[in-house]
Amino acid sequence: MALSAALTDRLAELQNRGFDTQDCPVRDVMDRVGDKWTALVILVLSIKTHRFSELHRGIPDISKRMLTQTLRELERDGLITRHVYPTKPPSVSYALSPLGQSVLVPLEGLIEWAQKSHAGIRRARERYDAADLAKAA
Repeated sequence: MALSAALTDRLAELQNRGFDTQDCPVRDVMDRVGDKWTALVILVLSIKTHRFSELHRGIPDISKRMLTQTLRELERDGLITRHVYPTKPPSVSYALSPLGQSVLVPLEGLIEWAQKSHAGIRRARERYDAADLAKAA
């Protein structure tokens, strides 16, 4: 399936302007959404508001340090909100912002594609690795 004409035109326009990687909205957003943990955090928060420990249990293979970093980056980008309750000790909860909720639609499409394509990707990796091993032998 080829890119739409409108998307191809936008890409050509970016290239004609010199394709400033520092000012590229696609690269800027994909750096955040495409990292290893962001999509998982967003998916867990799409279910309900969570406290830090609940999020950590929902993504058990993420370290506390990486979860903290990911939450800070998502808050900085406006994709989540952080609410501190005035208790002793303070209690903090995280929720998707309206902007964060808006990423669920394209993320759902990516998840569907990944589920449909995963077996084919694994087979391709196996073929590649087998050919790579044969070259090395």
